[in-house]
Amino acid sequence: MSEMRVVGVRVELPANQPILLLRETSGDRYLPIWIGSVEATAIALEQQGVKPARPLTHDLLKDVITALGRRLEQVRITDLQEGTFYAELVFDGGVKVSARPSDSVALALRIGVPIHAEESVLTEAGLIIPDEQEDEVEKFREFLDSISPEDFRGAQP
Repeated sequence: MSEMRVVGVRVELPANQPILLLRETSGDRYLPIWIGSVEATAIALEQQGVKPARPLTHDLLKDVITALGRRLEQVRITDLQEGTFYAELVFDGGVKVSARPSDSVALALRIGVPIHAEESVLTEAGLIIPDEQEDEVEKFREFLDSISPEDFRGAQP
């Protein structure tokens, strides 16, 4: 299992689909995960240090965990089946709860716990970006610094 850090989120065009990009903290692999626009906004807001006037769902969940006297210890991205990623929240006492990776990462950022990915997931979906593409990663970081939550609002059904 590898510890991951959040590089950020971006909107992939032309489909207007947000992507969460994680990178190994002690390695060269990146893990791109397609996520929903609500979760992308929640992750971007937290990364930018924006505190909404009212708690978002992930803020509420953090407060509920604290109120119940529990401690989230880590988030694990555990599986990839037919293009769908799976994750779990690992609490004190060994309690595990199945969750979507996007919600798990949004919560991990708010609580400040590590994010890990199973080796099998990284083997299947991890990408190594060659040195000549490092400029692209830097451009991605610059893009993240220039976005706002409104950029993640997709067309309403």
